[in-house]
Amino acid sequence: MAKPSAELTRELQDSIRRCLSQGTVLQQHRVKLETKPKKFEDRVLALTSWRLHLFPLKIPAKVESSFNVLEIRAFNTLSQNQVLVETERGTVSMRLLSAESVDQVTRHVSSALSKVCPGPGCPIRRGNADTPEGPRDTSPNSETSTSTIHSVCGGFSETYAALCDYNGLHCREEVQWDVDTIYHAEDNREFNLLDFSHLESRDLALMVAALAYNQWFTKLFCKDLRLGSEVLEQVLHSLSKSGSLEELVLDNAGLKTDFVQKLAGVFGENGSCVLHALTLSHNPIEDKGFLSLSQQLLCFPTGLTKLCLAKTAISPRGLQALGQTFGANPAFASSLRYLDLSKNPGLLATDEANTLYSFLAQPNALVHLDLSGTDCAIDLLFGALLHGCCSHLTYLNLARNSCSHRKGREAPPAFKQFFSSTYTLSHVNLSATRLPLESLRALLHGLSLNSHLSDLHLDLSSCELRSAGAQALQEQLGAVTCVGSLDLSDNGFDSDLLTLVPALGKNKSLKHLFLGKNFNVKAKTLEEILHKLVQLIQEEDCSLQSLSVADSRLKLRTSILINALGSNTCLAKVDLSGNGMEDIGAKMLSKALQINSSLRTILWDRNNTSALGFLDIARALESNHTLRFMSFPVSDISQAYRSAPERTEDVWQKIQWCLVRNNHSQTCPQEQAFRLQQGLVTSSAEQMLQRLCGRVQEEVRALRLCPLEPVQDELLYARDLIKDAKNSRALFPSLYELGHVLANDGPVRQRLESVASEVSKAVDKELQVILESMVSLTQELCPVAMRVAEGHNKMLSNVAERVTVPRNFIRGTLLEQAGQDIQNKLDEVKLSVVTYLTNSIVDEILQELYHSHKSLARHLAQLRTLSDPPGGPGPGQDLSSRGRGRSHDHEETTDDELGTNIDTMAIKKQKRCRKIRPVSAFISGSPQDMEGQLGNLGIPPGWFSGLGGSQPATSGSWEGLSELPTHGYKLRHQTQGRPRPPRTTPPGPGRPSQVSGPGSRQENGMATRLDEGLEDFFSRRVMDESSSYPRTLRTVRPGLSEPPLPPLQKKRRRGLFHFRRPRSFKGERGPGSPTAGLLLPPPPPPPPTQDSPPSPDPPSLGNSSSPRWSPEEESGLLPGFGGSRGPSFRGKMVRKSGSAACPHFSCPTRGPHSPHPKPRAPGPGFLSLSEE
Repeated sequence: MAKPSAELTRELQDSIRRCLSQGTVLQQHRVKLETKPKKFEDRVLALTSWRLHLFPLKIPAKVESSFNVLEIRAFNTLSQNQVLVETERGTVSMRLLSAESVDQVTRHVSSALSKVCPGPGCPIRRGNADTPEGPRDTSPNSETSTSTIHSVCGGFSETYAALCDYNGLHCREEVQWDVDTIYHAEDNREFNLLDFSHLESRDLALMVAALAYNQWFTKLFCKDLRLGSEVLEQVLHSLSKSGSLEELVLDNAGLKTDFVQKLAGVFGENGSCVLHALTLSHNPIEDKGFLSLSQQLLCFPTGLTKLCLAKTAISPRGLQALGQTFGANPAFASSLRYLDLSKNPGLLATDEANTLYSFLAQPNALVHLDLSGTDCAIDLLFGALLHGCCSHLTYLNLARNSCSHRKGREAPPAFKQFFSSTYTLSHVNLSATRLPLESLRALLHGLSLNSHLSDLHLDLSSCELRSAGAQALQEQLGAVTCVGSLDLSDNGFDSDLLTLVPALGKNKSLKHLFLGKNFNVKAKTLEEILHKLVQLIQEEDCSLQSLSVADSRLKLRTSILINALGSNTCLAKVDLSGNGMEDIGAKMLSKALQINSSLRTILWDRNNTSALGFLDIARALESNHTLRFMSFPVSDISQAYRSAPERTEDVWQKIQWCLVRNNHSQTCPQEQAFRLQQGLVTSSAEQMLQRLCGRVQEEVRALRLCPLEPVQDELLYARDLIKDAKNSRALFPSLYELGHVLANDGPVRQRLESVASEVSKAVDKELQVILESMVSLTQELCPVAMRVAEGHNKMLSNVAERVTVPRNFIRGTLLEQAGQDIQNKLDEVKLSVVTYLTNSIVDEILQELYHSHKSLARHLAQLRTLSDPPGGPGPGQDLSSRGRGRSHDHEETTDDELGTNIDTMAIKKQKRCRKIRPVSAFISGSPQDMEGQLGNLGIPPGWFSGLGGSQPATSGSWEGLSELPTHGYKLRHQTQGRPRPPRTTPPGPGRPSQVSGPGSRQENGMATRLDEGLEDFFSRRVMDESSSYPRTLRTVRPGLSEPPLPPLQKKRRRGLFHFRRPRSFKGERGPGSPTAGLLLPPPPPPPPTQDSPPSPDPPSLGNSSSPRWSPEEESGLLPGFGGSRGPSFRGKMVRKSGSAACPHFSCPTRGPHSPHPKPRAPGPGFLSLSEE
């Protein structure tokens, strides 16, 4: 802190500090402010980090005016210690009391501007200032300026804080913490807006604005986050000013056409733009934006390396302009490596696509090309790819397109020639292309002729290859040696897999195979296919490393494949998702995992697995130490959690613990630990070193002309300390780098190499002893067989080949596993040593600097005291008197402010620890933000601030809410205990089924199977063979009565085929019908007595005067009955036995507005019934 004037009382200074409690007051100067022309008034100039404040000489202090350093347009120092500041709101002219004060204010403003805007162009201009040293260099590269080039993340936090102060917004400390800690530790130069998506739009705008002058971040990323207009404006501003942003990703950010037009204008204005990667996917930009963008890309001197325009509503017209730009600008031929135009239907369906084809036909540097879902003619495209993309193309995605030639014709020659002559292709996606048989044969033939490719991933899923495609694969896939991963999912192979699976096994270069959605066959055929698949993976020379049968609905027959995993030694990854294998499949999988040692990854979900199934897997993993990864089964876990939450949670935690145990031997990221520790060591002491060095430099400068020898010795010692303080900045990284260089080929690694060689020899010797012992024992037990085997000399040679341990395995085990653990511990100790040395040296420098500062300040005060006359200062000594007062006050200020911090950090040696991350603004923000949030909830303003009493809160919290009442009326279900009537109507398809209670579960806790009893349904006897169908329906006469029956027997009396459900048609259901497609017969009325007349017909739901047949009655005829109408007809005839004149009845399921079908003539059965 600068030396305040002697005329500024301590009370006024303290009042100013209390008024500016939000920021630290760095300097205070008494100035003469020019309020009118040639009229000056006394004011106090207080300087904080980013703002200049003017106070009147009154207590309590109150800010009269202030302005941010970013508002300064020009800063001129004139003669007679006068400073002229030009701001956005006007000009401020003030006169300081000394040239030293002018110099201090000038250096403060220059330093603040260099932190916000690193680089030349600082608006500090000097006139004929009467200073003892002349003009001072205030550029960011000078010693007196604080440059942000070497600070944490390019000084982003300081720039962000300055912009927040400039805009009058609250500075989010969590943003500064995240950038200074997480981004710096990961050495991350990609600023991701998703990390701060929980903040408001104005906060995001300030972060983006801070990137305009930041030289650390090179990429701005935003995906699936809609950005407001203010944020997009700052994106354009940052691009127009930044010289370091190289990549811009705004994927699904809600961009419109006008933004792309403005972006094109920014490219035209900023000649120093270094942007070379642009992603605008999933934004409705349309052709207007692309036309403007294409014109500016035409003038790009270096072109673009990456352009992503997926799903941007671009039309063939916009594509034509883009293709012309690619062809007209020669830079794109050598720079463009990534092009994505996918998900734009109809984009390549017209002749305008020829401009893009012509660019692809020229020699280019394309590595990644994605044209999926663009209606591209595949066979025509390969003609262009053959001429220009064979050298560098690695990724090719043509999914959801089609071929232009008809079936039966031969594929174009370019189709085969491209796949036979490409050099670097590693991924080809032709899914959902309905690839013709001729094109498939040309593809396989071309790949069989290619000797440059290896481990190619070929995706032919959903191509409807069927039997013809299976035949082509069987004939030609064996000769293809460059395909390492093959996806044949959803191709309708079905029973053709019986011959296709053995053919796939003959290809020994195939490592990854996908066969899902191809098992739509009968049970017997499915078992045969699965046995073929088991035979494939059980072969000794099987090359498969991963197998996927996802979404194949194998159900319980999945166990056939799972049982083979126990003894399998080739598969490292298996995908069993979507097969519905239930808990029995999980139990079989658990048994396989207990003995399997090769599987590293298992994917399984959508298998109807309950908590019991997961428990079996958890028990199996206790003894399995090789499985590293298991995908989270979202569907099954959710379903199991609903039924047994506690058990499911415990079981899954147990599974995760076992997986973590199996993955414990991993390499530790030492570089990340180094950067974290570097930030911890340097950030805490660097600020204090800078402040102390600045103070000591000022005192050395003031005492440089002192002739006393002790003073000159202390000045020399102070200069040496300042030099050590500057060198200490490079101490930590230099020590760490030295340790890293010496450890690369140190004695530990040399010793491990020698140990690996000795262990290999010991292993060979041990195996030789074991082999000789076994052979001797075999000779004793089976001498005849051994003599025969020795005569053929086959068994011993085979055994000798097996009894070997590769030296690479032993060396890798010692150096990569045990050696890596040792190296990790060594790096940890090395880092602790570097930290200890650096902390010790920095502490000593701080302590010595502090003592030197105190000594020099004491010498300076003594010299000024001796220079004053004993009778008091005269008129000419006014300035020295003021200087003495400032010196005394400055010493006291240093003791109060600097001394406490130094004692805490160096003398007391407080334990260093990283700051706790500030509470997120989403949880607890500032009081102003809290007032706004409460205002949105309808709470009057001032309510939140009144909770804390009269004193203002230092930070936003929820402590005031503890005074709210916590008791009240508890919500209660008023009708919970009311008894409910039994349900008489069974639930239909449109009604939710009742949740099965505890009684509907089996003894082992599993749910009852829905298909229980289905196997023997058709073999069960419903009627005796001797019984025959009745010829007439039994009716109830009015005079007769029957004993009452239970309701269940009444339902069974309605017909012998009561279990048969009638047909339902669309449109039969009326508005009043309870369920769709379900015929519910009405209950039969009680039998009439002799005294009571027959009950009238129940009114129909439609017109009661026009009875009619229902379609259900017309559609379901019983065998042997000409006029019977299904199961509901019997109940109607029982009620209608007394009225033979009515030939038809009303339908209970018909609505009030249903059409009336014509009456149908009664059949013979009905006539016999009426006659009876």
